[in-house]
Amino acid sequence: MQIIPVIDLKDGVVVHAVRGERSRYQPIHLHSQLTRHSDIAAVLAGFLHLYPFRLFYIADLNAITGQGDNRPLLTQLLTDYPALNFWIDDGSPLTQINPLPFPNYKTVLGTESQPAPVQPLSNEYILSLDFKQQQPAGHLSWFTQARFWPEQIIVMTLNRVGGKCGPDFEKLAALRTAHPDKRFVAAGGIRDGNDLKRLKAMGISAALLATALHEQAIDSTLLDEIANSGCV
Repeated sequence: MQIIPVIDLKDGVVVHAVRGERSRYQPIHLHSQLTRHSDIAAVLAGFLHLYPFRLFYIADLNAITGQGDNRPLLTQLLTDYPALNFWIDDGSPLTQINPLPFPNYKTVLGTESQPAPVQPLSNEYILSLDFKQQQPAGHLSWFTQARFWPEQIIVMTLNRVGGKCGPDFEKLAALRTAHPDKRFVAAGGIRDGNDLKRLKAMGISAALLATALHEQAIDSTLLDEIANSGCV
């Protein structure tokens, strides 16, 4: 299983995401044991001091909520860290995607930003099936017409993000059973190593983490175990 740290950007700083209540997000350093600052370079350094992660997920919350964007900052980030890979959700609907021209960048299509019906996707994109209060967020066809899904899919339960209430095991298991040809990424609510081990045993291929890493509920030894062991 791959562990992917999450960086939520708002107004040029990294913030602490809790239950999708974006207007209340605070700078991450107020809630982190990994960094004393909330600029993206300091947060990256904190993550990399914990573990040699190679892939990061970034949500541009300004772009997702239609309040500007952090595109210049993201462009600089991709330039400064060519050896790292980034999945970036900037809230673009499928018809208006404007990818950044970097080899270490992949677009995340979040369904909450898709008001129009699903269309065929390129495997260059990562699909995020977004759920708010257990309900699909976005046009319903994105959730029902799996023939258009790419190979890799994030299952994002927004009301669990940062809530330390555990991932939605039931939803993840149902999707994994119904679509064994897809690789699912768990996002939202992961608390500790027990949650990661259970997800790995279910066949979940990756997990997005922020709060559990910042609070050091998951350490480098456990990250090694999860990443390298054949089974848990």
